[in-house]
Amino acid sequence: MTKAVIPAAGLGTRVLPATKSIPKEMLPIVDRPAIHYIVEEAVRSGITDILIITSRNKVNVEDYFDRAPELEERLLAAGKREVYDEIVSIAHMANIQYVRQKETKGLGHAVLCAKSFVGNEPFAVLYGDDVIISPPDKPATGELCAAYEKYGKGVVGIKEVSPQAILKYSSLSVTPLEDRIFAVHDMIEKPAPDQVLSLYSILGRCVLPPEIFDILEQTPPGAGGEIQLTDAIAREIPKGKTVACKYDGERFDCGSKQGFLNATVHYARKEGYRII
Repeated sequence: MTKAVIPAAGLGTRVLPATKSIPKEMLPIVDRPAIHYIVEEAVRSGITDILIITSRNKVNVEDYFDRAPELEERLLAAGKREVYDEIVSIAHMANIQYVRQKETKGLGHAVLCAKSFVGNEPFAVLYGDDVIISPPDKPATGELCAAYEKYGKGVVGIKEVSPQAILKYSSLSVTPLEDRIFAVHDMIEKPAPDQVLSLYSILGRCVLPPEIFDILEQTPPGAGGEIQLTDAIAREIPKGKTVACKYDGERFDCGSKQGFLNATVHYARKEGYRII
């Protein structure tokens, strides 16, 4: 599997006022923007071609993954070769393309914008709000790709969440197939307390077959009047075409202020920075 889609077209309303002028994907976690970690995870998973779904006022995302000749010249002139090499390497992480989601019609619609890019291949979806810090040799997307290759079915990345949080996400009915891999039998999006199937929820990652585009084209608007990717996935679950992978690593919801703060502290400690 070589292709991935990163939906990054949201307005970032949960992180205002910072996102009034800066895309939430460009807010830094220590010394790198959030989207850098997501692209890096995809690359470590064997992905070579990435489509980032953007929207108006997000040219900063494209600029970040491009070359910066003036900056590069100054770094070389100052003898900062190590920093120069790091900056140049960002532009060569992967073959990154961009397409704009011209209307905010939901995550499912954003993924549908990738139809021509994906073609007739399976592909990974890495949600632009979710940064997952995993062991270097075990990226979350790589775990899902391995499960797809083994089972030949769509794979959703899952984690257990609190009883309070499950009401904001999706709740899945699952049974174990092997270590960290589950069969998925049912799913309820944003369940009421008496509808919770389990505390397992889809969080941030999935690997899908190209047939998902036909399903998305027939999926009516759901929660919030938007086309929801989870609604399309749910239509495949009764057919036995979906498995779940409880991926390793820690997931941070960087679409929220608390998530950014937690991710920053976690990464800073991981890298040995002193937290005062």
